[in-house]
Amino acid sequence: MKKGRKPTGGKYKKARKKKFYERPGIAIAPKLGEKKTKTKRKQGGSEKIITLSANIANLTDKKKAKQAKITNVLETPSNTFLARQNILMKGTIIETELGKAKITNRPSQEGHVQAILIKE
Repeated sequence: MKKGRKPTGGKYKKARKKKFYERPGIAIAPKLGEKKTKTKRKQGGSEKIITLSANIANLTDKKKAKQAKITNVLETPSNTFLARQNILMKGTIIETELGKAKITNRPSQEGHVQAILIKE
């Protein structure tokens, strides 16, 4: 049978279209580069800061917190191709001035990059 057809040959019809709030947003992948952010209106009128690119990470090592410059994206466990494109996302292992670090937040949803230093 053809896709979207009943066994009798009739078409399946949608009950209704999607409402505006049900539509998916555009996926934004923040890259390594000079810091760029953008504000986006959320439901209810509040705003969300979205990271388009970043080069500084807020690093924590146990109880100390420091800012360090990101030098390179080493690996992304969820997708190896994203590391080649220098895309920052949760779980990505980055190289900083202070050493290797793992991103713990979602930079595309927040206006900054949070990371934890990895012991070598």
